[in-house]
Parts: sequence; C-alpha cells; structure tokens
Amino acid sequence: MRAIDTNVLVRALIQDDPAQAGRALALLRDHQVFVPVTVVLELEWVLRSRYNFAPAVIALALGKIASLENAVIGERAAVVAATENMALGWDFADALHHALCEGCDDFVTFDTGLAKRAKRNRLTQPPVLSL
Repeated sequence: MRAIDTNVLVRALIQDDPAQAGRALALLRDHQVFVPVTVVLELEWVLRSRYNFAPAVIALALGKIASLENAVIGERAAVVAATENMALGWDFADALHHALCEGCDDFVTFDTGLAKRAKRNRLTQPPVLSL
C-alpha cells in the first residue's frame, strides 16, 4: 500500500498540471493507497483557500475520496461524518475535530457559532458546549 500526500489528490482533482494529473490518476486507479486524515484536512484547506471551491463542492470531492474502493482513509468514519456536517454548514476542520471526539462526554469550545450549528443540526454525540 502506498501512502499519498495532499498534492497527489490536488493534482488528480484539479488537473492543472496534465503530466502530474495523469500520474496521480494512474496511482489512484492502479494501487491501493492510504490517505492519512491529516491529508484530508489539508486537502479541504487547499481546495477552499487556494482554489476558492464552495463548501458543497469540497464536501462532494471529499466524499468521493472517502468512497474510493482502493483507498484506506485514516479515520474514514470521522471523515465521512465531517463531510456530512460540512454539507450542513459546518467548517470542515471543526466537523472533523468533533467527529474524532466520539466517546467523549462533550466537546467544549469558545466558538458560539459552532455550538449553535451543532444544536440546530441536532448533533448530540458528543454534545457541543459553548464555554
């Protein structure tokens, strides 16, 4: 299994460098790959900050990556949950932080907007509390 860096996924998705995009797509097609959860987090940041993709487009791209048959995604369940919450208006990093806290009593934050979104989305596990 080959572990891949964020730039491999960026080239495959954006295809702004045809030679690198071809190699990235071939790698994703022909090999089993490991995508660390940190790579997924960085990918969201790159697509949002560098390429100005809308959250819905980013959520779709991350969902497709998480569903690749030959990819092992670090913390896949958390990535899927975070992607779903991103589609509901959450910041992806906040959603991923929250999803990775499964089993905790609560998730405490100074971000009142996050606490309101969690309540509005009826997210209860773990509950998000504003400090």
